[in-house]
Amino acid sequence: MFKIETMQGHDRMSTQDLLLAIGDAVKQGETEFEIEASGQHDIGGPLWHPEGKTLHFHVTNAGQRLGSMCLPGTEIIAEGSVSADVGWLNSGGTITVKGDAGDTAGHCSSGGKIFIGGRGGTRTGSLMKHDPLYEEPELWILKNVGSFSFEFMGGGRAIVCGYDSEQFASVLGERACVGMVGGVVYVRGTIDTYPADIKYLDLDEDDIAFLDGGMDEFLQHIEREDLRQELSDWSQWKKLRPLTAAEKKGKKKHDLKAFRLNDWVKGGIFSDVAHDDFAVHNTLSTGLYRLRVPSWDNAKFAAPCEFNCPTGIPTQRRYDLIRQGKLDEAFQLELQYTPFPGSVCGSVCPNPCMDHCTRGTIDEPIQIGDLGYRSAFLKVEPPKVKTGKKIAVIGGGVAGLSTAWQLARKGHSVTVYDDADHIGGKLEQVIPRGRLAHELLEAELKRIQSVGVEFVTACKVDKEKFAALRQENDAVVVATGGTKSRFFPWEGAEHLTMGLEYLKAINRGEKPATGKHVVVIGAGNSGMDTCRGAYEMGAETVVAVDVQKPAAFADEIEYIENLGGKLVWPFFTNKITPEGVYGNDGRFIPADQVIVSIGEEPELDFLPEDEGIEFFRKSWLVPKKDQSIAKGVFTAGDTIKPGRLTDAIGSGRKAAWYVDQYVMGQETADFPEKQQIPAERLSKAYFDKCHHCLLGDPVDDHTRCVSCGTCRDCKMCLESCPEKAITRIQKEDGSWEYVSDPDRCIGCGICAGVCPCGVWSINDNPEKIAMYSTGAKA
Repeated sequence: MFKIETMQGHDRMSTQDLLLAIGDAVKQGETEFEIEASGQHDIGGPLWHPEGKTLHFHVTNAGQRLGSMCLPGTEIIAEGSVSADVGWLNSGGTITVKGDAGDTAGHCSSGGKIFIGGRGGTRTGSLMKHDPLYEEPELWILKNVGSFSFEFMGGGRAIVCGYDSEQFASVLGERACVGMVGGVVYVRGTIDTYPADIKYLDLDEDDIAFLDGGMDEFLQHIEREDLRQELSDWSQWKKLRPLTAAEKKGKKKHDLKAFRLNDWVKGGIFSDVAHDDFAVHNTLSTGLYRLRVPSWDNAKFAAPCEFNCPTGIPTQRRYDLIRQGKLDEAFQLELQYTPFPGSVCGSVCPNPCMDHCTRGTIDEPIQIGDLGYRSAFLKVEPPKVKTGKKIAVIGGGVAGLSTAWQLARKGHSVTVYDDADHIGGKLEQVIPRGRLAHELLEAELKRIQSVGVEFVTACKVDKEKFAALRQENDAVVVATGGTKSRFFPWEGAEHLTMGLEYLKAINRGEKPATGKHVVVIGAGNSGMDTCRGAYEMGAETVVAVDVQKPAAFADEIEYIENLGGKLVWPFFTNKITPEGVYGNDGRFIPADQVIVSIGEEPELDFLPEDEGIEFFRKSWLVPKKDQSIAKGVFTAGDTIKPGRLTDAIGSGRKAAWYVDQYVMGQETADFPEKQQIPAERLSKAYFDKCHHCLLGDPVDDHTRCVSCGTCRDCKMCLESCPEKAITRIQKEDGSWEYVSDPDRCIGCGICAGVCPCGVWSINDNPEKIAMYSTGAKA
């Protein structure tokens, strides 16, 4: 006897492990199985003994599909009740369930016998069938079954004894034998209805002989021999079988056309939703009667690069312009979204656009950051029309300058106020010169000035100055960013050096006091900048600690480690002393200077206190949907929440969108945002055949760009349409459009299937839907 207990304490044996163990035992010649299951499924099949011996299974607590695909020579006895699909695809085994069976007992069985000592669930006996070369399957049930029983039955014999089922209106449930085309169902007890193509008959001598000959075996298996006499009154039994072919021939065929012309009730129950024009349409139809219609949804969706770029730059559109030979337009396009294509996109941005680039799932991402750098030194024409509106931007960092750039290009007069001696925020004051060339930043700042933005430096905005700016301008934008280093109230926090002030001092050309052995608390990008600065100021060793895996860019971490720096995590700072830093686990890192660089928070004490401005944790602003915080006052960037420089640029764009509407007295419209194109719309196979991983000039990547969601004019739809329904329309500005002719289109969807960029959509015919929903006549 091969025994298996599937629960050991709280550990449950998986179904896969159980079936593998059973299979191995059969291979070793085992024939007797005692299985204490815990819901495992598929126990008992398909198995065969190497010597042809019968396999015996005794199972408790069986799961679904007990005896699934059970073969001849397998006998299964299940104690109690079991769940769904008992004997699913049974092909010859003998399966006994002493209690109730779940839904679809005997489903698709084609051989063997299934004995149920209780009730069967919904769709019991459905799809039973009989191969004439083998013995027909039998399904014996002591009590009753659920609805849809013996649905689409094609062969075999089912026996429902109806014992202990007087309380049920039908021992076969509702809608029994629907679609039944073969086999026979013997039933004892009340049934309610049956389909018109099913015969409900008394038993003949052959039927009684079959039932009488099999009843003892059934009752012995379920251990209810005491019911033999009660179940043997054959006058209580009936049988159901489908009409034979001969019987069906005698029935009058339905003439649908005659019904529609003569019997359809005009103004009847369906007349308000269905109008019959009595026209007969081909399977393939055009125009109104197409099942589906295509639409050319060019640029409806955002490419993954555009969607995951906080600035919102549509790189796929730049490459489309490059394909057309419009390089200058392609480079100028980026300047519509950011004033810092070189300083941010091409230098210090982590380029999340590249992380999500579709091309990266084929070989290598498109070189989006390097492409951005190509726009770094371009000139931009100032606006030709001025609006006469004045806007003050407080804060000369990335968010403030992004806002100012957008507003100035719309023709507004914009002045940026900053308390530093030089405009540029963190780009100027904090980012190490080794990461960002200063001449590049200065060139991009001058370009901002060239479109009419004025800079006012060394201007500390207090409550009085803020009130004056509101009085003098049509709108004010608060974009002062994070200007105060954050830290926790650790013991010994007075020994800390603030990372933000430390980096500012370095960028001012000063030589801030720096220890020989430095610990930096924080291993994000700011922390790596601080480590870099400490080495530049003469530190001999630098260790960065963090409570989590360092969040800095991989290349920044690599740069610091190449200098000799170390990163320690997880490290929870507990105490700071003049000798070093203690962790809460007792670890000690010696240092003669500890610099904190775990982020910054804004200083907003110049804002009025009587206008209900909402704050988060008393530090960050909580703007309304239009990024306003008070009447005529808006905000952007790190005053809302800490983020990357690209986040600040995107926030500035959004603020400018709402400020422009406000000062122009327009009704507020939501900032435009698009859904990312679903990956399944893209046909990457078009690009799989042309791998090109030898990266060169980023401009040349126009051959590799998938152009997600934007038509690349490949003409595949034009050439693939079997009905020649698609036409390409060339426009005067050099753009194009593809149009599908409804009088030729059959709605096959080939255009949507072959489009590599996911531009074509295929949807249910909206005209047809509208016609039926309104009751309009064709």
